[in-house]
Amino acid sequence: MSNQEPDADAVAKILAGNEATDLILEYKLDAPPEKVWRAITIPEFREQWLPGKDLVEAEPLAEVGGEEVSYRMKDSTPPYLESVVAFQLRPDGNGRSVLKIIHRLADTQIPMETKAANNNEPIMMCAA
Repeated sequence: MSNQEPDADAVAKILAGNEATDLILEYKLDAPPEKVWRAITIPEFREQWLPGKDLVEAEPLAEVGGEEVSYRMKDSTPPYLESVVAFQLRPDGNGRSVLKIIHRLADTQIPMETKAANNNEPIMMCAA
């Protein structure tokens, strides 16, 4: 890991954001948790499915050994938004694993709240 410890409060705020905009995927894997953990945390293995060029930095943003790791990602095209992807791992009780992936927009360039165009709210104009 880097010399700089991740700010756990900052990670918690990002991950506690608007759940309605999160992309959440859950997979049941036919592999023991230890093997899956190596695949998501060892750079040489992770590089095969999550290239370092897609990350802001190769080191994890936060890590709870064997249970959860998160990385800060960046888009390769404009507007170059940043997001946080967290991998949560737990055993299923049968020697296999359950991997939950939570991908959350962390960039404030785009408002997280969207409204329908026909929401019937009055239009307010500001005087210059």
